[in-house]
Amino acid sequence: MRIGIDAMGGDNSPDAVIKGVALYLNQNQDDEVVIFGNKDIIGKECAQKIRQFNKVEIVDCKEKIEFEDEPVKAIRQKKDSSIVVGLQYLKEGEIDAFISAGSTGALMAGGLLIVGRIKGIDRPALTTRLPYKDGQYLLIDVGSNTDCRPINILQFAQMATVYVSKVLGKQNPTVGLLNIGTEENKGNDLSKQSYDLLKSAKNINFVGNVEARSLPFSPPDIVVCDGFVGNIVLKLTEGMGLLFFDILKDIAKSSFRAKIGGLLLKPYLKRLKGKYDYKEVGGAPLLGIDGIIVKCHGASDSQAIFSGIHQAKSFYKNNILALLKEEITAESEV
Repeated sequence: MRIGIDAMGGDNSPDAVIKGVALYLNQNQDDEVVIFGNKDIIGKECAQKIRQFNKVEIVDCKEKIEFEDEPVKAIRQKKDSSIVVGLQYLKEGEIDAFISAGSTGALMAGGLLIVGRIKGIDRPALTTRLPYKDGQYLLIDVGSNTDCRPINILQFAQMATVYVSKVLGKQNPTVGLLNIGTEENKGNDLSKQSYDLLKSAKNINFVGNVEARSLPFSPPDIVVCDGFVGNIVLKLTEGMGLLFFDILKDIAKSSFRAKIGGLLLKPYLKRLKGKYDYKEVGGAPLLGIDGIIVKCHGASDSQAIFSGIHQAKSFYKNNILALLKEEITAESEV
C-alpha cells in the first residue's frame, strides 16, 4: 500500500506526523509513505527520525492551508499546499489513501472539488467511534455538514452500515437517529422527515430515535445526526472524559488512604482512560468521497497519527470504497 500524509496540518505538525510515520513503518515495512510538506522544513528531520527512509517519498509543497483560511478559497488559491497536492495524488491514483490533521473544512472542500463524490452521494460525512459502557458505537456526521437535508441523513446511515459491517465486523448493525426524545414524532422537521426515510429504508436496521443520555450506556451500533450536533457530541464526550479523570486524580491525592487506593486502581484506570483517548481511534474516515481520506484530530500526536494511518489501511484492505459504491448504486436503482 502507498499512503499519503499531510505533514503540515495539525497543531503538532510536522514533528508528530514524522514520528507517527516512523512508528508505522517500523511495523509495516512492505508499505510506502508519501509525505507532503515543505522539504526545507521536513527533509532533514524525516531522514533522521525514519529508519525506513527508503520507504518514504517527500513531495515538496511550499504552501500551507491554515485553520482560519476559508476552505473553498484556500483550495482554489493555494495550489501548492500539502492538502491540495496530496488530494491531487489521490485523485490520480499515485497514492491509495490520504491522511491529514489539518483543516476539516479544507479537507472536505478539497475532497469534493478535487477527488469527487461517490455517484449517488449528495454529501460526504465524517464518522468516528466513541466509547460507551460496554464498547464503542459509530457516530456520523461529526462535523463536515452543519446543515443537512433528510436524504443526507439517510445516506450517512447507509454508508455507516457498510463501514460497521465490513470494517468493524458487526453484521446487520443497528441504526438510531439522535433526537430529543425516543417517540416517533419528536424533534424538528429534519428529525421527523429523516425518521420517515430511515424507517422505510430496506438496507438499514433502523431502531428509532435515541436520546443523548443513553449514548454512554446502551447506544445502537450507529448513531446518525447532522454534523453540527455530531461535532458537539464528539467534543463533549472528549471533554467529559478529561474531566472525569481530572476529578479522579484530585480524589486520589486528597488523603493517604486515597493515594493507596489510587495506586491499586492505576492499571485499571489507565485501561479505562484508553477508551476515551482519541489517539487510539486515530481519525475520522470521510465517507462518500471517491477515495480514502482520513481526518486526524487537530491535536494529534505521533500515536494518533500512527492509529490514523492504520485506520486508512483497514479501509483499503477491506475494499470499503468499492463496497460503498456497490451499496449506494444498488439502493439508487431500487
